[in-house]
Amino acid sequence: MTIYEQTKASIRKVIDDALEAAKTQGDLCFESIPDYVIEEPREKEHGDFATNAAMLLARQAKKAPRVIAEAIVAQMKTEGTYIKSAEVAGAGFINFRLDSAYIRQVLSVIEAEGDGFGRVSAGCGKKIMVEFVSANPTGPMHMGNARGGALGDCLASVLDWAGYDVTREFYVNDAGNQIEKFGKSLEARYIQELKGEDAAEFPEDGYHGEDIRVRAREYIEAFGDGLLSVDSESRKKALVDFSLEKNVDDLKSDLEKYRIIYDVWFRESVLHENGEARKVVDELLERGYAYENEGAIWFRATDFGEEKDEVLVRQNGFLTYYAVDIAYHKNKFVDREFDTVINIWGADHHGHVARLKAALSALGIEPERLEIVLMQLVRLVSGGEVVRMSKRTGKSITLKDLLEDISIDAARFFFNMRQANSHFDFDLDLAVEQSNENPVFYVQYAHARVCSILRLLSEQGTTVKPVVDVNLSRLTAPQEIDLMKKLADFPETIKQAAALREPSLITRYAMDLAAAFHGFYAACKVNSEDKELTDARLKLTDSVRVTLKNALTVMSISAPEQM
Repeated sequence: MTIYEQTKASIRKVIDDALEAAKTQGDLCFESIPDYVIEEPREKEHGDFATNAAMLLARQAKKAPRVIAEAIVAQMKTEGTYIKSAEVAGAGFINFRLDSAYIRQVLSVIEAEGDGFGRVSAGCGKKIMVEFVSANPTGPMHMGNARGGALGDCLASVLDWAGYDVTREFYVNDAGNQIEKFGKSLEARYIQELKGEDAAEFPEDGYHGEDIRVRAREYIEAFGDGLLSVDSESRKKALVDFSLEKNVDDLKSDLEKYRIIYDVWFRESVLHENGEARKVVDELLERGYAYENEGAIWFRATDFGEEKDEVLVRQNGFLTYYAVDIAYHKNKFVDREFDTVINIWGADHHGHVARLKAALSALGIEPERLEIVLMQLVRLVSGGEVVRMSKRTGKSITLKDLLEDISIDAARFFFNMRQANSHFDFDLDLAVEQSNENPVFYVQYAHARVCSILRLLSEQGTTVKPVVDVNLSRLTAPQEIDLMKKLADFPETIKQAAALREPSLITRYAMDLAAAFHGFYAACKVNSEDKELTDARLKLTDSVRVTLKNALTVMSISAPEQM
Protein backbone atom coordinates (compact mmCIF):
# COMPACT_ATOMS: atom_id res chain seq x y z
CA MET A 1 0.00 0.00 0.00
CA THR A 2 1.14 3.53 -0.74
CA ILE A 3 1.39 6.16 1.97
CA TYR A 4 -1.90 7.67 0.89
CA GLU A 5 -3.59 4.28 0.85
CA GLN A 6 -2.29 3.51 4.35
CA THR A 7 -3.38 6.92 5.63
CA LYS A 8 -6.84 6.61 4.09
CA ALA A 9 -7.19 3.11 5.53
CA SER A 10 -6.34 4.47 8.97
CA ILE A 11 -8.88 7.30 8.64
CA ARG A 12 -11.52 4.87 7.36
CA LYS A 13 -11.05 2.64 10.41
CA VAL A 14 -11.48 5.63 12.71
CA ILE A 15 -14.69 6.63 10.89
CA ASP A 16 -16.09 3.08 10.80
CA ASP A 17 -15.37 2.56 14.51
CA ALA A 18 -16.99 5.90 15.33
CA LEU A 19 -20.10 4.99 13.31
CA GLU A 20 -20.43 1.65 15.08
CA ALA A 21 -19.99 3.36 18.46
CA ALA A 22 -22.64 5.97 17.59
CA LYS A 23 -24.99 3.19 16.52
CA THR A 24 -24.38 1.18 19.71
CA GLN A 25 -25.10 4.20 21.88
CA GLY A 26 -28.25 5.00 19.93
CA ASP A 27 -27.00 8.28 18.50
CA LEU A 28 -27.42 6.97 14.94
CA CYS A 29 -29.64 4.29 13.43
CA PHE A 30 -28.61 2.63 10.14
CA GLU A 31 -28.35 -0.82 8.59
CA SER A 32 -24.98 -0.60 6.83
CA ILE A 33 -22.08 1.78 6.43
CA PRO A 34 -22.21 3.33 2.93
CA ASP A 35 -19.29 3.27 0.50
CA TYR A 36 -18.10 6.77 1.32
CA VAL A 37 -15.09 8.58 -0.13
CA ILE A 38 -11.96 9.85 1.59
CA GLU A 39 -10.09 12.35 -0.55
CA GLU A 40 -7.84 15.37 -0.44
CA PRO A 41 -9.83 18.63 -0.47
CA ARG A 42 -9.16 21.02 -3.33
CA GLU A 43 -8.65 23.89 -0.90
CA LYS A 44 -5.74 23.50 1.54
CA GLU A 45 -7.59 25.35 4.30
CA HIS A 46 -10.06 22.46 4.43
CA GLY A 47 -7.39 20.14 5.80
CA ASP A 48 -5.45 17.14 4.53
CA PHE A 49 -8.37 14.78 3.88
CA ALA A 50 -12.17 14.97 3.88
CA THR A 51 -15.04 12.48 3.80
CA ASN A 52 -18.65 12.55 2.64
CA ALA A 53 -19.68 9.67 4.96
CA ALA A 54 -22.36 11.71 6.74
CA MET A 55 -23.86 12.90 3.47
CA LEU A 56 -24.31 9.34 2.21
CA LEU A 57 -25.76 8.11 5.51
CA ALA A 58 -28.49 10.77 5.73
CA ARG A 59 -31.24 8.72 4.09
CA GLN A 60 -30.65 5.64 6.25
CA ALA A 61 -30.19 7.55 9.51
CA LYS A 62 -33.05 9.95 8.71
CA LYS A 63 -31.05 12.87 10.02
CA ALA A 64 -29.38 15.92 8.56
CA PRO A 65 -25.84 15.21 7.31
CA ARG A 66 -24.36 17.80 9.65
CA VAL A 67 -25.99 16.16 12.69
CA ILE A 68 -24.63 12.79 11.58
CA ALA A 69 -21.16 14.26 11.04
CA GLU A 70 -21.16 15.73 14.53
CA ALA A 71 -22.15 12.36 15.98
CA ILE A 72 -19.29 10.66 14.11
CA VAL A 73 -16.70 13.21 15.25
CA ALA A 74 -17.92 12.92 18.86
CA GLN A 75 -17.18 9.17 18.85
CA MET A 76 -13.80 9.29 17.11
CA LYS A 77 -10.81 7.65 18.81
CA THR A 78 -7.67 9.01 17.17
CA GLU A 79 -4.97 7.82 19.56
CA GLY A 80 -2.14 6.07 17.71
CA THR A 81 -3.04 7.72 14.38
CA TYR A 82 -1.74 10.76 12.52
CA ILE A 83 -5.07 12.56 12.95
CA LYS A 84 -4.57 15.83 14.84
CA SER A 85 -8.14 17.04 14.50
CA ALA A 86 -11.45 16.35 12.78
CA GLU A 87 -14.05 19.02 12.22
CA VAL A 88 -17.49 19.26 10.63
CA ALA A 89 -17.68 21.59 7.67
CA GLY A 90 -20.42 22.93 5.44
CA ALA A 91 -23.53 20.81 5.14
CA GLY A 92 -21.88 17.76 6.67
CA PHE A 93 -18.40 17.06 5.40
CA ILE A 94 -15.76 15.98 7.90
CA ASN A 95 -12.30 17.50 7.40
CA PHE A 96 -9.20 15.88 8.87
CA ARG A 97 -5.96 17.62 9.73
CA LEU A 98 -2.99 15.32 10.16
CA ASP A 99 0.35 15.51 11.89
CA SER A 100 2.92 16.22 9.17
CA ALA A 101 4.78 13.11 10.34
CA TYR A 102 2.43 11.08 8.14
CA ILE A 103 3.83 12.60 4.96
CA ARG A 104 7.45 12.51 6.12
CA GLN A 105 7.20 8.71 5.87
CA VAL A 106 7.69 9.10 2.15
CA LEU A 107 11.39 9.79 2.61
CA SER A 108 11.84 6.42 4.31
CA VAL A 109 9.91 4.68 1.53
CA ILE A 110 12.00 6.37 -1.19
CA GLU A 111 15.20 5.39 0.59
CA ALA A 112 14.06 1.77 0.85
CA GLU A 113 12.70 1.44 -2.69
CA GLY A 114 15.19 3.61 -4.58
CA ASP A 115 14.97 3.05 -8.33
CA GLY A 116 11.77 1.09 -7.74
CA PHE A 117 9.94 3.88 -5.94
CA GLY A 118 6.66 4.41 -7.74
CA ARG A 119 6.14 0.79 -8.71
CA VAL A 120 2.81 -0.63 -7.54
CA SER A 121 1.05 -3.98 -7.83
CA ALA A 122 -2.30 -2.78 -9.19
CA GLY A 123 -1.95 -4.93 -12.32
CA CYS A 124 -1.53 -8.16 -10.32
CA GLY A 125 0.68 -9.59 -13.07
CA LYS A 126 -2.11 -9.72 -15.67
CA LYS A 127 -0.91 -10.18 -19.24
CA ILE A 128 -1.43 -7.06 -21.31
CA MET A 129 -0.27 -6.22 -24.83
CA VAL A 130 0.27 -2.76 -26.21
CA GLU A 131 0.39 -2.76 -30.01
CA PHE A 132 1.50 0.57 -31.41
CA VAL A 133 3.05 2.28 -34.43
CA SER A 134 2.70 -0.78 -36.73
CA ALA A 135 3.67 1.50 -39.60
CA ASN A 136 3.24 0.30 -43.16
CA PRO A 137 6.61 -1.34 -44.00
CA THR A 138 6.49 0.01 -47.56
CA GLY A 139 7.94 3.38 -46.54
CA PRO A 140 9.38 5.56 -43.74
CA MET A 141 7.53 6.54 -40.57
CA HIS A 142 5.65 9.84 -40.41
CA MET A 143 4.63 12.24 -37.63
CA GLY A 144 1.65 10.15 -36.57
CA ASN A 145 4.00 7.23 -36.01
CA ALA A 146 6.30 9.49 -33.99
CA ARG A 147 3.47 10.49 -31.68
CA GLY A 148 2.05 6.96 -31.51
CA GLY A 149 5.49 5.59 -30.69
CA ALA A 150 6.00 7.93 -27.74
CA LEU A 151 2.45 7.40 -26.45
CA GLY A 152 2.47 3.63 -26.85
CA ASP A 153 5.90 3.10 -25.35
CA CYS A 154 5.19 5.33 -22.36
CA LEU A 155 1.83 3.65 -21.77
CA ALA A 156 3.52 0.24 -21.86
CA SER A 157 6.09 1.51 -19.35
CA VAL A 158 3.36 2.91 -17.07
CA LEU A 159 1.55 -0.44 -17.14
CA ASP A 160 4.79 -2.23 -16.31
CA TRP A 161 5.36 0.07 -13.34
CA ALA A 162 1.76 -0.56 -12.28
CA GLY A 163 2.40 -4.30 -12.00
CA TYR A 164 1.19 -5.71 -15.32
CA ASP A 165 3.02 -8.29 -17.43
CA VAL A 166 3.48 -6.10 -20.51
CA THR A 167 4.32 -7.02 -24.10
CA ARG A 168 5.12 -4.39 -26.71
CA GLU A 169 4.19 -5.51 -30.22
CA PHE A 170 4.66 -4.21 -33.77
CA TYR A 171 2.33 -5.66 -36.40
CA VAL A 172 4.11 -5.90 -39.75
CA ASN A 173 1.64 -5.64 -42.64
CA ASP A 174 3.72 -7.77 -45.01
CA ALA A 175 0.80 -9.17 -47.00
CA GLY A 176 -2.23 -7.89 -48.86
CA ASN A 177 -2.90 -5.00 -51.21
CA GLN A 178 -0.18 -2.69 -49.95
CA ILE A 179 2.49 -5.32 -50.61
CA GLU A 180 1.11 -5.91 -54.10
CA LYS A 181 1.30 -2.16 -54.72
CA PHE A 182 4.81 -2.13 -53.22
CA GLY A 183 5.90 -4.84 -55.65
CA LYS A 184 4.48 -3.02 -58.68
CA SER A 185 6.18 0.21 -57.62
CA LEU A 186 9.54 -1.50 -57.12
CA GLU A 187 9.26 -3.31 -60.45
CA ALA A 188 8.59 -0.07 -62.32
CA ARG A 189 11.51 1.74 -60.68
CA TYR A 190 13.81 -1.26 -61.23
CA ILE A 191 13.10 -1.26 -64.97
CA GLN A 192 13.34 2.53 -65.18
CA GLU A 193 16.70 2.56 -63.42
CA LEU A 194 18.08 0.03 -65.91
CA LYS A 195 16.34 1.02 -69.16
CA GLY A 196 15.18 4.61 -68.69
CA GLU A 197 12.07 6.39 -67.46
CA ASP A 198 10.03 5.53 -70.54
CA ALA A 199 10.76 1.83 -70.32
CA ALA A 200 8.05 1.19 -67.71
CA GLU A 201 4.87 3.02 -66.79
CA PHE A 202 4.72 3.78 -63.09
CA PRO A 203 1.40 2.64 -61.51
CA GLU A 204 -0.87 5.58 -60.80
CA ASP A 205 -1.67 4.29 -57.30
CA GLY A 206 1.93 3.26 -56.63
CA TYR A 207 4.30 4.53 -53.95
CA HIS A 208 5.95 7.62 -55.42
CA GLY A 209 8.49 8.24 -52.66
CA GLU A 210 12.22 8.43 -53.32
CA ASP A 211 12.69 5.44 -51.00
CA ILE A 212 11.29 3.15 -53.74
CA ARG A 213 13.99 4.32 -56.17
CA VAL A 214 16.62 3.82 -53.49
CA ARG A 215 15.56 0.22 -52.92
CA ALA A 216 15.55 -0.51 -56.66
CA ARG A 217 19.09 0.89 -56.97
CA GLU A 218 20.26 -1.12 -53.98
CA TYR A 219 18.95 -4.30 -55.53
CA ILE A 220 20.72 -3.50 -58.81
CA GLU A 221 23.97 -2.79 -56.96
CA ALA A 222 23.69 -6.11 -55.16
CA PHE A 223 22.39 -8.40 -57.91
CA GLY A 224 22.54 -6.57 -61.22
CA ASP A 225 19.96 -6.75 -64.00
CA GLY A 226 19.09 -10.44 -63.77
CA LEU A 227 15.44 -9.77 -63.00
CA LEU A 228 14.87 -8.35 -66.46
CA SER A 229 14.88 -11.88 -67.84
CA VAL A 230 12.27 -13.34 -65.45
CA ASP A 231 8.50 -13.03 -65.41
CA SER A 232 6.80 -10.13 -63.68
CA GLU A 233 5.57 -12.09 -60.66
CA SER A 234 9.02 -13.53 -59.97
CA ARG A 235 10.56 -10.09 -60.42
CA LYS A 236 8.14 -8.43 -57.98
CA LYS A 237 8.60 -11.19 -55.40
CA ALA A 238 12.39 -10.88 -55.50
CA LEU A 239 12.23 -7.11 -55.19
CA VAL A 240 9.68 -7.23 -52.35
CA ASP A 241 11.59 -9.91 -50.43
CA PHE A 242 14.77 -7.83 -50.69
CA SER A 243 13.22 -4.42 -49.97
CA LEU A 244 10.79 -5.43 -47.26
CA GLU A 245 13.52 -6.80 -45.02
CA LYS A 246 15.55 -3.64 -45.49
CA ASN A 247 12.50 -1.52 -44.64
CA VAL A 248 11.72 -3.55 -41.53
CA ASP A 249 15.37 -3.28 -40.46
CA ASP A 250 15.14 0.49 -40.94
CA LEU A 251 11.93 0.60 -38.89
CA LYS A 252 13.66 -1.29 -36.08
CA SER A 253 16.71 0.95 -36.26
CA ASP A 254 14.71 4.20 -36.24
CA LEU A 255 12.51 3.02 -33.39
CA GLU A 256 15.47 1.83 -31.33
CA LYS A 257 17.03 5.25 -31.81
CA TYR A 258 13.73 6.60 -30.48
CA ARG A 259 14.29 4.30 -27.46
CA ILE A 260 11.52 1.88 -28.38
CA ILE A 261 12.35 -1.80 -28.12
CA TYR A 262 9.60 -4.22 -29.10
CA ASP A 263 9.19 -7.64 -27.55
CA VAL A 264 7.45 -9.02 -30.64
CA TRP A 265 7.48 -8.16 -34.34
CA PHE A 266 4.42 -10.06 -35.56
CA ARG A 267 4.11 -10.63 -39.30
CA GLU A 268 0.75 -10.63 -41.02
CA SER A 269 2.06 -13.18 -43.52
CA VAL A 270 2.20 -15.77 -40.71
CA LEU A 271 -1.60 -15.68 -40.47
CA HIS A 272 -1.82 -16.58 -44.17
CA GLU A 273 0.94 -19.18 -44.12
CA ASN A 274 -0.40 -21.14 -41.12
CA GLY A 275 -4.00 -20.85 -42.25
CA GLU A 276 -5.23 -18.92 -39.20
CA ALA A 277 -6.78 -16.18 -41.32
CA ARG A 278 -8.87 -18.64 -43.31
CA LYS A 279 -9.73 -20.68 -40.22
CA VAL A 280 -11.32 -17.67 -38.51
CA VAL A 281 -13.63 -17.19 -41.49
CA ASP A 282 -14.60 -20.87 -41.29
CA GLU A 283 -15.27 -20.50 -37.57
CA LEU A 284 -17.55 -17.52 -38.15
CA LEU A 285 -19.42 -19.53 -40.78
CA GLU A 286 -19.82 -22.43 -38.35
CA ARG A 287 -21.08 -20.12 -35.61
CA GLY A 288 -23.65 -18.66 -38.00
CA TYR A 289 -22.14 -15.17 -37.99
CA ALA A 290 -20.98 -15.31 -41.62
CA TYR A 291 -22.67 -16.26 -44.88
CA GLU A 292 -21.98 -16.58 -48.61
CA ASN A 293 -23.60 -14.22 -51.10
CA GLU A 294 -22.76 -13.58 -54.76
CA GLY A 295 -19.47 -15.46 -54.49
CA ALA A 296 -18.23 -13.54 -51.43
CA ILE A 297 -18.33 -14.34 -47.70
CA TRP A 298 -19.82 -11.72 -45.38
CA PHE A 299 -19.76 -11.13 -41.62
CA ARG A 300 -23.17 -10.44 -40.06
CA ALA A 301 -22.10 -7.11 -38.59
CA THR A 302 -25.73 -5.96 -38.57
CA ASP A 303 -26.42 -8.57 -35.87
CA PHE A 304 -24.22 -6.42 -33.63
CA GLY A 305 -25.76 -3.05 -34.39
CA GLU A 306 -23.67 -2.08 -37.41
CA GLU A 307 -25.32 -0.45 -40.42
CA LYS A 308 -24.13 -3.03 -42.93
CA ASP A 309 -22.51 -6.43 -43.14
CA GLU A 310 -18.79 -6.61 -43.92
CA VAL A 311 -16.92 -8.65 -46.54
CA LEU A 312 -14.51 -11.27 -45.20
CA VAL A 313 -13.59 -13.01 -48.47
CA ARG A 314 -13.91 -11.28 -51.84
CA GLN A 315 -15.34 -12.89 -54.95
CA ASN A 316 -11.79 -13.57 -56.15
CA GLY A 317 -11.15 -15.65 -53.03
CA PHE A 318 -8.82 -13.13 -51.39
CA LEU A 319 -9.27 -12.38 -47.70
CA THR A 320 -10.02 -8.78 -46.76
CA TYR A 321 -7.91 -6.81 -44.30
CA TYR A 322 -10.87 -7.06 -41.92
CA ALA A 323 -10.80 -10.86 -41.94
CA VAL A 324 -7.05 -10.94 -41.33
CA ASP A 325 -7.38 -8.41 -38.50
CA ILE A 326 -9.98 -10.61 -36.82
CA ALA A 327 -7.59 -13.57 -37.06
CA TYR A 328 -4.76 -11.44 -35.66
CA HIS A 329 -6.79 -10.44 -32.63
CA LYS A 330 -8.02 -13.97 -32.04
CA ASN A 331 -4.35 -14.95 -32.02
CA LYS A 332 -3.70 -12.35 -29.33
CA PHE A 333 -6.54 -13.41 -27.05
CA VAL A 334 -6.89 -17.15 -27.65
CA ASP A 335 -3.51 -18.43 -28.81
CA ARG A 336 -1.32 -16.13 -26.73
CA GLU A 337 -3.80 -15.66 -23.89
CA PHE A 338 -3.49 -11.94 -23.25
CA ASP A 339 -5.97 -10.69 -20.66
CA THR A 340 -6.14 -7.26 -22.28
CA VAL A 341 -4.97 -5.85 -25.60
CA ILE A 342 -4.50 -2.12 -26.18
CA ASN A 343 -4.12 -0.80 -29.73
CA ILE A 344 -2.87 2.72 -30.44
CA TRP A 345 -4.57 3.75 -33.69
CA GLY A 346 -4.89 6.93 -35.70
CA ALA A 347 -8.25 8.66 -35.37
CA ASP A 348 -9.03 7.78 -38.99
CA HIS A 349 -9.48 4.16 -37.85
CA HIS A 350 -12.42 5.00 -35.59
CA GLY A 351 -14.89 3.27 -37.90
CA HIS A 352 -13.01 -0.01 -37.56
CA VAL A 353 -13.34 -0.21 -33.77
CA ALA A 354 -16.97 -1.31 -33.42
CA ARG A 355 -16.88 -3.85 -36.23
CA LEU A 356 -13.70 -5.47 -34.89
CA LYS A 357 -15.23 -5.74 -31.43
CA ALA A 358 -18.38 -7.18 -33.00
CA ALA A 359 -16.30 -9.92 -34.62
CA LEU A 360 -14.61 -10.71 -31.30
CA SER A 361 -18.05 -11.05 -29.69
CA ALA A 362 -19.03 -13.46 -32.46
CA LEU A 363 -15.97 -15.55 -31.60
CA GLY A 364 -16.89 -15.64 -27.92
CA ILE A 365 -14.20 -13.16 -26.86
CA GLU A 366 -15.32 -10.39 -24.50
CA PRO A 367 -14.97 -7.20 -26.58
CA GLU A 368 -14.12 -5.18 -23.45
CA ARG A 369 -10.76 -6.95 -23.40
CA LEU A 370 -9.80 -5.00 -26.52
CA GLU A 371 -9.11 -1.33 -25.82
CA ILE A 372 -8.51 1.14 -28.61
CA VAL A 373 -6.71 4.42 -28.00
CA LEU A 374 -7.53 6.75 -30.90
CA MET A 375 -4.81 9.28 -31.55
CA GLN A 376 -5.44 12.64 -33.16
CA LEU A 377 -3.20 14.37 -35.67
CA VAL A 378 -0.07 16.30 -34.78
CA ARG A 379 1.12 19.46 -36.54
CA LEU A 380 4.68 20.73 -36.51
CA VAL A 381 4.90 24.47 -35.90
CA SER A 382 7.89 26.79 -36.26
CA GLY A 383 7.83 30.57 -36.11
CA GLY A 384 4.07 30.40 -35.74
CA GLU A 385 3.71 28.62 -39.09
CA VAL A 386 2.78 25.01 -39.80
CA VAL A 387 5.78 23.05 -41.14
CA ARG A 388 4.89 20.37 -43.69
CA MET A 389 8.12 19.68 -45.52
CA SER A 390 11.59 18.60 -44.50
CA LYS A 391 14.31 21.20 -45.10
CA ARG A 392 16.66 18.40 -46.10
CA THR A 393 14.48 16.42 -48.50
CA GLY A 394 11.67 18.80 -49.43
CA LYS A 395 9.26 15.98 -48.67
CA SER A 396 6.85 15.27 -45.82
CA ILE A 397 8.66 15.18 -42.49
CA THR A 398 9.48 11.70 -41.20
CA LEU A 399 10.45 10.49 -37.74
CA LYS A 400 14.08 10.44 -38.87
CA ASP A 401 13.83 14.07 -40.04
CA LEU A 402 12.32 15.13 -36.71
CA LEU A 403 15.09 13.53 -34.67
CA GLU A 404 17.70 15.36 -36.74
CA ASP A 405 16.18 18.68 -35.65
CA ILE A 406 15.37 18.06 -31.99
CA SER A 407 16.51 15.77 -29.20
CA ILE A 408 14.91 12.40 -28.53
CA ASP A 409 14.14 13.62 -25.01
CA ALA A 410 12.19 16.59 -26.35
CA ALA A 411 10.30 14.49 -28.89
CA ARG A 412 9.20 11.89 -26.34
CA PHE A 413 8.32 14.50 -23.71
CA PHE A 414 6.35 16.77 -26.04
CA PHE A 415 4.38 13.92 -27.62
CA ASN A 416 3.35 12.80 -24.12
CA MET A 417 2.18 16.22 -22.97
CA ARG A 418 -1.36 15.86 -24.30
CA GLN A 419 -4.00 13.17 -24.23
CA ALA A 420 -3.96 10.97 -27.29
CA ASN A 421 -7.44 12.10 -28.32
CA SER A 422 -6.44 15.77 -28.47
CA HIS A 423 -5.00 17.55 -31.50
CA PHE A 424 -1.45 18.66 -30.82
CA ASP A 425 0.72 21.44 -32.22
CA PHE A 426 4.37 20.48 -31.75
CA ASP A 427 6.38 23.69 -31.34
CA LEU A 428 9.80 22.97 -32.84
CA ASP A 429 11.23 26.27 -31.64
CA LEU A 430 10.18 25.63 -28.05
CA ALA A 431 11.50 22.07 -28.16
CA VAL A 432 15.08 23.30 -28.70
CA GLU A 433 14.86 26.35 -26.42
CA GLN A 434 17.04 26.18 -23.31
CA SER A 435 14.79 28.01 -20.88
CA ASN A 436 12.13 27.31 -18.30
CA GLU A 437 9.54 27.89 -21.01
CA ASN A 438 10.60 24.57 -22.50
CA PRO A 439 8.91 21.93 -20.28
CA VAL A 440 11.46 19.17 -20.86
CA PHE A 441 14.32 21.59 -20.16
CA TYR A 442 12.49 22.76 -17.02
CA VAL A 443 12.18 19.21 -15.67
CA GLN A 444 15.69 18.11 -16.62
CA TYR A 445 17.14 21.31 -15.18
CA ALA A 446 15.44 20.55 -11.86
CA HIS A 447 17.16 17.16 -11.77
CA ALA A 448 20.51 18.70 -12.71
CA ARG A 449 20.11 21.36 -10.00
CA VAL A 450 19.40 18.66 -7.41
CA CYS A 451 22.52 16.78 -8.46
CA SER A 452 24.55 19.99 -8.35
CA ILE A 453 23.43 20.66 -4.75
CA LEU A 454 24.29 17.13 -3.68
CA ARG A 455 27.65 17.25 -5.46
CA LEU A 456 28.62 20.64 -3.99
CA LEU A 457 27.75 19.67 -0.42
CA SER A 458 29.51 16.33 -0.83
CA GLU A 459 32.68 18.17 -1.86
CA GLN A 460 32.32 20.18 1.36
CA GLY A 461 32.03 17.00 3.41
CA THR A 462 28.22 16.94 3.86
CA THR A 463 26.66 13.78 2.43
CA VAL A 464 23.15 12.36 2.44
CA LYS A 465 22.51 10.38 5.61
CA PRO A 466 20.19 7.40 6.14
CA VAL A 467 16.73 8.28 7.42
CA VAL A 468 17.48 6.77 10.83
CA ASP A 469 20.22 9.37 11.31
CA VAL A 470 18.12 12.34 10.23
CA ASN A 471 15.62 14.34 12.31
CA LEU A 472 12.84 14.62 9.75
CA SER A 473 10.62 16.50 12.19
CA ARG A 474 12.64 19.60 11.28
CA LEU A 475 10.87 19.61 7.91
CA THR A 476 7.92 21.84 8.75
CA ALA A 477 7.97 24.69 6.21
CA PRO A 478 4.94 24.76 3.86
CA GLN A 479 7.21 24.30 0.84
CA GLU A 480 8.79 21.24 2.47
CA ILE A 481 5.41 19.70 3.25
CA ASP A 482 4.13 20.42 -0.25
CA LEU A 483 7.24 18.86 -1.78
CA MET A 484 6.90 15.70 0.32
CA LYS A 485 3.22 15.43 -0.63
CA LYS A 486 4.19 15.67 -4.28
CA LEU A 487 6.77 12.92 -3.79
CA ALA A 488 4.12 10.73 -2.17
CA ASP A 489 1.87 11.35 -5.20
CA PHE A 490 4.15 9.41 -7.55
CA PRO A 491 2.90 5.85 -6.89
CA GLU A 492 -0.69 7.15 -6.96
CA THR A 493 -0.01 8.84 -10.30
CA ILE A 494 1.36 5.61 -11.74
CA LYS A 495 -1.81 3.79 -10.63
CA GLN A 496 -4.06 6.45 -12.09
CA ALA A 497 -2.15 6.70 -15.37
CA ALA A 498 -2.36 2.92 -15.78
CA ALA A 499 -6.06 2.77 -14.91
CA LEU A 500 -6.94 5.61 -17.29
CA ARG A 501 -4.45 4.49 -19.97
CA GLU A 502 -3.16 8.06 -19.83
CA PRO A 503 0.66 8.40 -19.91
CA SER A 504 0.43 12.20 -20.11
CA LEU A 505 -0.22 12.14 -16.36
CA ILE A 506 3.43 11.17 -15.84
CA THR A 507 4.64 14.11 -17.91
CA ARG A 508 2.41 16.43 -15.90
CA TYR A 509 3.64 14.87 -12.66
CA ALA A 510 7.29 15.46 -13.61
CA MET A 511 6.53 19.12 -14.35
CA ASP A 512 4.64 19.52 -11.06
CA LEU A 513 7.43 17.88 -9.06
CA ALA A 514 10.00 20.12 -10.72
CA ALA A 515 7.87 23.16 -9.86
CA ALA A 516 7.50 22.02 -6.25
CA PHE A 517 11.25 21.56 -5.97
CA HIS A 518 12.01 24.96 -7.49
CA GLY A 519 9.56 26.48 -4.97
CA PHE A 520 11.26 24.67 -2.09
CA TYR A 521 14.73 25.67 -3.31
CA ALA A 522 13.73 29.34 -3.51
CA ALA A 523 12.24 29.39 0.01
CA CYS A 524 14.40 26.94 1.97
CA LYS A 525 18.18 27.14 2.05
CA VAL A 526 19.51 23.60 1.96
CA ASN A 527 22.97 24.34 3.33
CA SER A 528 22.77 26.29 6.56
CA GLU A 529 24.58 26.68 9.87
CA ASP A 530 21.88 24.48 11.41
CA LYS A 531 23.45 21.06 10.77
CA GLU A 532 20.34 19.11 11.76
CA LEU A 533 18.14 21.11 9.40
CA THR A 534 20.72 20.80 6.62
CA ASP A 535 20.72 17.02 6.95
CA ALA A 536 16.92 16.89 6.80
CA ARG A 537 16.70 19.17 3.76
CA LEU A 538 19.50 17.29 2.05
CA LYS A 539 17.60 14.04 2.53
CA LEU A 540 14.51 15.67 1.05
CA THR A 541 16.56 16.96 -1.89
CA ASP A 542 18.00 13.53 -2.58
CA SER A 543 14.50 12.04 -2.49
CA VAL A 544 13.52 14.50 -5.22
CA ARG A 545 16.48 13.28 -7.27
CA VAL A 546 15.37 9.64 -6.99
CA THR A 547 11.73 10.36 -7.76
CA LEU A 548 12.31 12.76 -10.63
CA LYS A 549 14.72 10.31 -12.24
CA ASN A 550 12.15 7.51 -11.86
CA ALA A 551 9.45 9.63 -13.49
CA LEU A 552 11.75 10.41 -16.42
CA THR A 553 12.74 6.75 -16.63
CA VAL A 554 9.09 5.78 -17.07
CA MET A 555 9.08 8.00 -20.16
CA SER A 556 12.54 6.82 -21.34
CA ILE A 557 13.82 10.38 -21.01
CA SER A 558 17.31 11.06 -19.72
CA ALA A 559 17.94 12.62 -16.31
CA PRO A 560 21.11 14.73 -16.77
CA GLU A 561 23.27 15.46 -13.73
CA GLN A 562 24.71 18.59 -15.30
CA MET A 563 23.30 21.13 -17.77
